[in-house]
Amino acid sequence: MSQLAAHVRSVDPNQIREITQAAWATPNAVVLSIGEPGFPTPEHVLQAAQDTLARDETGYTPNAGISPLRTAFAERVAAQTGTPVDPSRVFVTSGAQQGLHLAMSMLLDAGDEILIPNPGYPTFAMTARLLHAEPVEYPLHPENGFQPRIEDIEARITPRTRVLLVNSPSNPLGAVFSPELTRDLVSLARRRNLWILSDECYEAFTYDVPHVSPLAFDGGGERVIASYTLSKTYGLTGLRVGALVTPAGLEAQLSTVMESIVSCVASPSQYAALAALTGPQDYVQEAAAHYRGNRDAASAILDSKGMASAILDSKGIPYLAAQGAFYLWADLSHASGGNIRNWAGRFLSEEGVAVAPGTAFGSIGEGWIRIALCGGRAELVSGVSRLPAPGVG
Repeated sequence: MSQLAAHVRSVDPNQIREITQAAWATPNAVVLSIGEPGFPTPEHVLQAAQDTLARDETGYTPNAGISPLRTAFAERVAAQTGTPVDPSRVFVTSGAQQGLHLAMSMLLDAGDEILIPNPGYPTFAMTARLLHAEPVEYPLHPENGFQPRIEDIEARITPRTRVLLVNSPSNPLGAVFSPELTRDLVSLARRRNLWILSDECYEAFTYDVPHVSPLAFDGGGERVIASYTLSKTYGLTGLRVGALVTPAGLEAQLSTVMESIVSCVASPSQYAALAALTGPQDYVQEAAAHYRGNRDAASAILDSKGMASAILDSKGIPYLAAQGAFYLWADLSHASGGNIRNWAGRFLSEEGVAVAPGTAFGSIGEGWIRIALCGGRAELVSGVSRLPAPGVG
Protein backbone atom coordinates (compact mmCIF):
# COMPACT_ATOMS: atom_id res chain seq x y z
CA MET A 1 0.00 0.00 0.00
CA SER A 2 1.26 3.50 -0.84
CA GLN A 3 2.11 5.80 2.06
CA LEU A 4 -0.39 8.30 3.41
CA ALA A 5 0.33 12.02 3.23
CA ALA A 6 2.80 13.33 5.80
CA HIS A 7 0.31 15.81 7.29
CA VAL A 8 -2.05 12.91 8.00
CA ARG A 9 0.69 10.77 9.52
CA SER A 10 1.58 13.66 11.86
CA VAL A 11 -1.83 13.62 13.56
CA ASP A 12 -1.65 11.79 16.90
CA PRO A 13 -4.41 9.44 18.07
CA ASN A 14 -7.11 11.04 20.20
CA GLN A 15 -6.59 9.70 23.73
CA ILE A 16 -10.17 10.61 24.69
CA ARG A 17 -11.54 8.27 22.04
CA GLU A 18 -8.94 5.67 22.95
CA ILE A 19 -10.05 5.37 26.59
CA THR A 20 -13.76 5.81 25.77
CA GLN A 21 -13.79 3.06 23.16
CA ALA A 22 -12.05 0.78 25.65
CA ALA A 23 -14.73 1.67 28.20
CA TRP A 24 -17.55 0.92 25.76
CA ALA A 25 -16.03 -2.54 25.34
CA THR A 26 -15.85 -3.05 29.14
CA PRO A 27 -19.02 -4.50 30.71
CA ASN A 28 -20.64 -2.21 33.29
CA ALA A 29 -17.93 0.45 32.96
CA VAL A 30 -18.60 3.90 34.41
CA VAL A 31 -17.83 6.24 31.51
CA LEU A 32 -16.68 9.67 32.70
CA SER A 33 -14.33 10.26 29.79
CA ILE A 34 -16.57 11.87 27.16
CA GLY A 35 -18.69 15.02 27.10
CA GLU A 36 -21.99 13.54 25.96
CA PRO A 37 -25.10 15.20 27.47
CA GLY A 38 -27.51 12.54 28.69
CA PHE A 39 -30.90 14.28 28.66
CA PRO A 40 -33.66 13.35 26.20
CA THR A 41 -33.96 15.74 23.26
CA PRO A 42 -36.92 18.11 23.75
CA GLU A 43 -40.00 16.97 21.85
CA HIS A 44 -40.42 20.22 19.91
CA VAL A 45 -36.88 19.85 18.54
CA LEU A 46 -37.51 16.29 17.38
CA GLN A 47 -40.83 17.35 15.88
CA ALA A 48 -39.20 20.13 13.85
CA ALA A 49 -36.82 17.64 12.25
CA GLN A 50 -39.65 15.19 11.56
CA ASP A 51 -41.80 17.92 10.03
CA THR A 52 -38.96 18.83 7.67
CA LEU A 53 -38.84 15.25 6.43
CA ALA A 54 -42.64 15.01 6.24
CA ARG A 55 -42.84 17.97 3.89
CA ASP A 56 -39.90 16.54 1.91
CA GLU A 57 -37.71 19.58 2.46
CA THR A 58 -34.58 17.54 1.84
CA GLY A 59 -32.83 19.51 -0.89
CA TYR A 60 -29.81 21.76 -0.68
CA THR A 61 -29.97 24.83 1.50
CA PRO A 62 -27.77 27.89 0.99
CA ASN A 63 -24.17 27.19 1.94
CA ALA A 64 -24.49 29.59 4.88
CA GLY A 65 -27.68 27.97 6.18
CA ILE A 66 -31.37 28.80 6.18
CA SER A 67 -32.11 32.45 6.86
CA PRO A 68 -34.25 32.00 10.02
CA LEU A 69 -31.53 29.92 11.68
CA ARG A 70 -28.84 32.48 10.89
CA THR A 71 -31.08 35.15 12.39
CA ALA A 72 -31.69 33.06 15.51
CA PHE A 73 -27.96 32.54 16.05
CA ALA A 74 -27.33 36.26 15.46
CA GLU A 75 -29.95 37.25 18.03
CA ARG A 76 -28.52 34.86 20.64
CA VAL A 77 -24.96 36.12 20.18
CA ALA A 78 -26.07 39.77 20.13
CA ALA A 79 -27.93 39.27 23.41
CA GLN A 80 -24.82 37.71 24.97
CA THR A 81 -22.30 40.26 23.76
CA GLY A 82 -24.40 43.41 23.91
CA THR A 83 -23.35 44.26 20.36
CA PRO A 84 -25.42 43.96 17.17
CA VAL A 85 -24.71 40.92 14.99
CA ASP A 86 -26.05 41.02 11.45
CA PRO A 87 -27.29 37.58 10.29
CA SER A 88 -25.09 37.95 7.22
CA ARG A 89 -22.11 37.40 9.55
CA VAL A 90 -23.45 34.00 10.69
CA PHE A 91 -22.47 30.82 8.88
CA VAL A 92 -24.18 27.56 9.87
CA THR A 93 -21.72 24.66 10.16
CA SER A 94 -21.88 20.92 10.69
CA GLY A 95 -21.05 21.21 14.37
CA ALA A 96 -18.32 23.22 16.06
CA GLN A 97 -15.54 20.95 14.85
CA GLN A 98 -16.37 21.55 11.20
CA GLY A 99 -16.68 25.23 12.05
CA LEU A 100 -13.15 25.28 13.48
CA HIS A 101 -11.85 23.47 10.39
CA LEU A 102 -13.64 25.94 8.13
CA ALA A 103 -12.27 28.94 10.03
CA MET A 104 -8.70 27.61 10.03
CA SER A 105 -9.02 26.86 6.31
CA MET A 106 -9.83 30.52 5.77
CA LEU A 107 -7.07 31.92 7.97
CA LEU A 108 -4.02 29.66 7.67
CA ASP A 109 -1.61 29.07 4.81
CA ALA A 110 0.78 26.13 4.82
CA GLY A 111 3.53 26.83 7.34
CA ASP A 112 1.57 29.48 9.22
CA GLU A 113 1.39 29.23 13.01
CA ILE A 114 -1.68 29.14 15.21
CA LEU A 115 -1.36 29.65 18.97
CA ILE A 116 -3.33 27.04 20.93
CA PRO A 117 -3.73 26.43 24.68
CA ASN A 118 -1.89 23.67 26.55
CA PRO A 119 -3.95 22.05 28.06
CA GLY A 120 -6.51 22.43 25.30
CA TYR A 121 -8.91 20.36 23.25
CA PRO A 122 -6.89 17.94 21.08
CA THR A 123 -8.54 18.74 17.75
CA PHE A 124 -7.11 22.27 17.86
CA ALA A 125 -3.70 20.85 16.98
CA MET A 126 -5.06 18.00 14.86
CA THR A 127 -7.01 20.35 12.60
CA ALA A 128 -4.10 22.75 12.17
CA ARG A 129 -1.77 19.93 11.11
CA LEU A 130 -4.30 18.60 8.62
CA LEU A 131 -4.18 22.06 7.01
CA HIS A 132 -0.35 22.03 6.84
CA ALA A 133 -0.19 24.72 9.53
CA GLU A 134 1.87 24.59 12.71
CA PRO A 135 0.19 24.61 16.13
CA VAL A 136 2.25 26.46 18.74
CA GLU A 137 1.22 25.90 22.34
CA TYR A 138 0.92 28.60 24.97
CA PRO A 139 0.95 27.34 28.57
CA LEU A 140 -1.87 27.30 31.09
CA HIS A 141 -0.21 26.60 34.43
CA PRO A 142 -1.77 25.33 37.69
CA GLU A 143 -0.19 28.14 39.68
CA ASN A 144 -2.09 30.67 37.53
CA GLY A 145 -5.38 28.81 37.85
CA PHE A 146 -4.87 27.49 34.31
CA GLN A 147 -5.55 30.97 32.91
CA PRO A 148 -3.46 32.30 30.02
CA ARG A 149 -0.92 35.03 30.65
CA ILE A 150 -0.51 37.73 28.03
CA GLU A 151 3.28 37.64 28.34
CA ASP A 152 3.38 33.89 27.69
CA ILE A 153 1.33 34.27 24.52
CA GLU A 154 3.26 37.27 23.27
CA ALA A 155 6.58 35.45 23.77
CA ARG A 156 5.43 32.80 21.27
CA ILE A 157 4.41 35.16 18.48
CA THR A 158 6.67 35.00 15.43
CA PRO A 159 6.45 36.49 11.92
CA ARG A 160 4.56 33.33 10.91
CA THR A 161 1.87 33.62 13.60
CA ARG A 162 -1.56 34.31 12.12
CA VAL A 163 -4.16 33.12 14.65
CA LEU A 164 -4.66 33.09 18.42
CA LEU A 165 -7.13 30.37 19.42
CA VAL A 166 -8.88 30.85 22.76
CA ASN A 167 -11.41 28.64 24.56
CA SER A 168 -13.63 29.89 27.38
CA PRO A 169 -15.37 28.17 29.09
CA SER A 170 -12.56 25.69 28.70
CA ASN A 171 -12.63 22.07 27.70
CA PRO A 172 -10.97 20.32 29.56
CA LEU A 173 -10.45 22.73 32.43
CA GLY A 174 -13.80 24.30 33.27
CA ALA A 175 -11.92 27.62 33.54
CA VAL A 176 -13.66 30.84 32.44
CA PHE A 177 -11.90 34.01 31.30
CA SER A 178 -12.68 37.22 33.15
CA PRO A 179 -13.94 40.21 31.13
CA GLU A 180 -10.60 41.93 31.76
CA LEU A 181 -8.55 39.01 30.45
CA THR A 182 -10.81 38.68 27.42
CA ARG A 183 -10.38 42.38 26.65
CA ASP A 184 -6.60 42.09 27.02
CA LEU A 185 -6.47 39.11 24.64
CA VAL A 186 -8.34 41.08 21.98
CA SER A 187 -6.01 44.05 22.55
CA LEU A 188 -3.00 41.76 22.10
CA ALA A 189 -4.41 40.40 18.84
CA ARG A 190 -5.06 43.91 17.59
CA ARG A 191 -1.58 45.09 18.55
CA ARG A 192 0.12 42.09 16.89
CA ASN A 193 -2.26 41.90 13.91
CA LEU A 194 -3.61 38.43 14.68
CA TRP A 195 -6.95 36.81 14.10
CA ILE A 196 -8.73 35.46 17.18
CA LEU A 197 -10.55 32.16 16.78
CA SER A 198 -12.78 31.80 19.83
CA ASP A 199 -14.18 28.35 20.67
CA GLU A 200 -17.34 29.02 22.69
CA CYS A 201 -18.91 25.56 22.73
CA TYR A 202 -19.84 25.84 26.41
CA GLU A 203 -21.08 29.44 26.42
CA ALA A 204 -24.41 28.40 27.99
CA PHE A 205 -22.83 26.87 31.09
CA THR A 206 -21.06 29.09 33.59
CA TYR A 207 -21.43 29.09 37.37
CA ASP A 208 -21.51 32.39 39.27
CA VAL A 209 -19.35 34.12 36.65
CA PRO A 210 -20.36 35.57 33.27
CA HIS A 211 -19.38 34.21 29.89
CA VAL A 212 -17.79 37.08 27.96
CA SER A 213 -17.05 36.58 24.28
CA PRO A 214 -14.12 38.31 22.57
CA LEU A 215 -16.76 39.58 20.14
CA ALA A 216 -17.77 42.05 22.86
CA PHE A 217 -14.40 43.83 22.44
CA ASP A 218 -13.99 43.48 18.68
CA GLY A 219 -15.11 46.95 17.67
CA GLY A 220 -18.05 45.83 15.53
CA GLY A 221 -16.27 42.85 14.00
CA GLU A 222 -12.76 43.11 12.61
CA ARG A 223 -10.62 40.19 13.75
CA VAL A 224 -12.67 37.75 15.89
CA ILE A 225 -14.29 34.60 14.54
CA ALA A 226 -16.40 32.87 17.18
CA SER A 227 -17.45 29.23 16.97
CA TYR A 228 -20.69 27.98 18.54
CA THR A 229 -22.50 24.66 18.71
CA LEU A 230 -25.85 23.28 19.74
CA SER A 231 -24.25 19.92 20.58
CA LYS A 232 -23.56 20.88 24.18
CA THR A 233 -26.14 23.63 24.74
CA TYR A 234 -29.11 21.47 23.72
CA GLY A 235 -27.59 17.98 23.75
CA LEU A 236 -27.78 17.69 19.95
CA THR A 237 -24.41 16.04 19.45
CA GLY A 238 -25.60 13.79 16.61
CA LEU A 239 -27.46 16.45 14.63
CA ARG A 240 -24.20 18.33 13.97
CA VAL A 241 -25.20 21.99 13.97
CA GLY A 242 -22.97 24.88 14.91
CA ALA A 243 -22.24 28.37 13.67
CA LEU A 244 -19.40 30.73 12.98
CA VAL A 245 -19.84 34.45 13.65
CA THR A 246 -17.37 36.23 11.41
CA PRO A 247 -16.33 39.76 10.52
CA ALA A 248 -18.38 41.25 7.69
CA GLY A 249 -17.14 40.76 4.14
CA LEU A 250 -16.19 37.07 4.30
CA GLU A 251 -19.49 35.66 3.01
CA ALA A 252 -18.41 34.88 -0.54
CA GLN A 253 -15.15 33.21 0.46
CA LEU A 254 -16.81 31.22 3.25
CA SER A 255 -19.49 29.95 0.87
CA THR A 256 -16.86 28.78 -1.60
CA VAL A 257 -14.87 26.93 1.04
CA MET A 258 -18.04 25.44 2.57
CA GLU A 259 -19.11 24.20 -0.87
CA SER A 260 -15.86 22.30 -1.21
CA ILE A 261 -16.21 20.60 2.19
CA VAL A 262 -19.87 19.68 2.87
CA SER A 263 -21.94 22.08 0.71
CA CYS A 264 -24.46 22.70 3.50
CA VAL A 265 -25.77 21.30 6.77
CA ALA A 266 -28.63 18.78 6.48
CA SER A 267 -31.98 20.60 6.36
CA PRO A 268 -33.73 18.53 9.10
CA SER A 269 -30.86 19.33 11.45
CA GLN A 270 -31.14 23.03 10.64
CA TYR A 271 -34.86 23.17 11.37
CA ALA A 272 -34.34 21.21 14.59
CA ALA A 273 -31.67 23.75 15.56
CA LEU A 274 -34.06 26.61 14.79
CA ALA A 275 -36.65 25.05 17.08
CA ALA A 276 -34.06 24.64 19.82
CA LEU A 277 -32.93 28.28 19.64
CA THR A 278 -36.38 29.85 19.36
CA GLY A 279 -38.48 27.47 21.47
CA PRO A 280 -38.69 26.87 25.23
CA GLN A 281 -35.34 27.00 27.00
CA ASP A 282 -36.19 24.58 29.82
CA TYR A 283 -33.60 22.08 28.58
CA VAL A 284 -30.73 24.55 28.96
CA GLN A 285 -31.81 25.70 32.40
CA GLU A 286 -32.31 22.16 33.69
CA ALA A 287 -29.02 20.99 32.20
CA ALA A 288 -27.11 23.88 33.79
CA ALA A 289 -28.59 23.07 37.20
CA HIS A 290 -27.75 19.38 36.76
CA TYR A 291 -24.14 20.10 35.78
CA ARG A 292 -23.69 22.48 38.71
CA GLY A 293 -25.06 19.85 41.08
CA ASN A 294 -22.79 17.20 39.61
CA ARG A 295 -19.80 19.54 39.93
CA ASP A 296 -20.57 20.12 43.59
CA ALA A 297 -21.10 16.41 44.29
CA ALA A 298 -17.86 15.38 42.60
CA SER A 299 -15.91 18.21 44.24
CA ALA A 300 -17.14 17.13 47.67
CA ILE A 301 -15.86 13.60 47.09
CA LEU A 302 -12.46 14.87 45.94
CA ASP A 303 -12.29 17.16 48.99
CA SER A 304 -12.95 14.22 51.28
CA LYS A 305 -10.00 12.16 50.06
CA GLY A 306 -6.99 12.84 52.23
CA MET A 307 -5.11 15.91 53.36
CA ALA A 308 -5.21 19.52 52.20
CA SER A 309 -3.37 20.49 49.02
CA ALA A 310 -1.17 23.53 48.59
CA ILE A 311 -1.45 23.42 44.78
CA LEU A 312 -4.97 24.70 44.20
CA ASP A 313 -6.08 25.39 47.76
CA SER A 314 -8.28 22.30 47.81
CA LYS A 315 -8.51 19.41 50.22
CA GLY A 316 -7.91 15.78 49.33
CA ILE A 317 -7.35 15.21 45.62
CA PRO A 318 -6.39 18.61 44.14
CA TYR A 319 -8.68 19.95 41.41
CA LEU A 320 -9.55 23.16 39.63
CA ALA A 321 -12.86 24.57 40.83
CA ALA A 322 -14.90 24.54 37.63
CA GLN A 323 -16.53 27.86 36.74
CA GLY A 324 -17.98 26.66 33.45
CA ALA A 325 -18.51 23.84 30.93
CA PHE A 326 -19.23 20.40 32.45
CA TYR A 327 -15.83 19.01 33.37
CA LEU A 328 -13.74 18.71 36.51
CA TRP A 329 -9.94 18.83 36.15
CA ALA A 330 -8.29 16.78 38.91
CA ASP A 331 -4.68 16.02 39.86
CA LEU A 332 -3.91 12.29 40.11
CA SER A 333 -0.13 12.69 39.93
CA HIS A 334 0.15 11.01 43.33
CA ALA A 335 -1.10 7.79 41.72
CA SER A 336 -0.10 7.98 38.05
CA GLY A 337 3.65 7.47 38.35
CA GLY A 338 4.41 10.05 35.67
CA ASN A 339 2.27 8.41 32.97
CA ILE A 340 -1.37 9.40 33.29
CA ARG A 341 -2.32 7.75 29.99
CA ASN A 342 -1.19 4.34 31.22
CA TRP A 343 -2.71 4.93 34.63
CA ALA A 344 -6.11 5.74 33.07
CA GLY A 345 -5.99 2.43 31.22
CA ARG A 346 -5.17 0.55 34.41
CA PHE A 347 -7.87 2.41 36.34
CA LEU A 348 -10.43 1.30 33.77
CA SER A 349 -9.21 -2.31 33.91
CA GLU A 350 -9.03 -2.47 37.69
CA GLU A 351 -11.86 -0.20 38.84
CA GLY A 352 -14.15 -0.13 35.80
CA VAL A 353 -14.06 3.66 35.49
CA ALA A 354 -13.02 5.64 32.41
CA VAL A 355 -11.63 9.16 32.78
CA ALA A 356 -9.84 11.19 30.12
CA PRO A 357 -6.07 11.36 30.72
CA GLY A 358 -4.75 14.90 30.92
CA THR A 359 -2.13 14.25 28.26
CA ALA A 360 -4.97 14.04 25.74
CA PHE A 361 -5.00 17.83 26.08
CA GLY A 362 -1.29 18.60 26.08
CA SER A 363 1.93 18.03 27.99
CA ILE A 364 0.88 20.20 30.95
CA GLY A 365 -1.94 17.72 31.48
CA GLU A 366 0.51 15.04 32.65
CA GLY A 367 -0.73 13.76 36.00
CA TRP A 368 -4.22 15.25 35.58
CA ILE A 369 -7.54 13.79 34.49
CA ARG A 370 -10.72 15.26 33.05
CA ILE A 371 -13.96 14.05 34.65
CA ALA A 372 -17.13 14.58 32.61
CA LEU A 373 -19.99 15.90 34.73
CA CYS A 374 -22.79 15.54 32.18
CA GLY A 375 -24.11 12.06 33.03
CA GLY A 376 -26.21 10.70 35.85
CA ARG A 377 -25.42 11.72 39.43
CA ALA A 378 -25.28 8.18 40.83
CA GLU A 379 -22.84 6.97 38.16
CA LEU A 380 -20.64 10.05 38.64
CA VAL A 381 -20.51 9.61 42.42
CA SER A 382 -19.73 5.92 42.02
CA GLY A 383 -16.88 6.58 39.60
CA VAL A 384 -15.28 9.51 41.44
CA SER A 385 -15.47 7.63 44.73
CA ARG A 386 -13.12 5.00 43.28
CA LEU A 387 -10.32 7.49 42.62
CA PRO A 388 -7.33 6.78 44.88
CA ALA A 389 -6.66 9.27 47.65
CA PRO A 390 -3.20 10.79 48.09
CA GLY A 391 -1.03 8.32 49.94
CA VAL A 392 -3.01 5.36 48.61
CA GLY A 393 -1.37 5.12 45.16
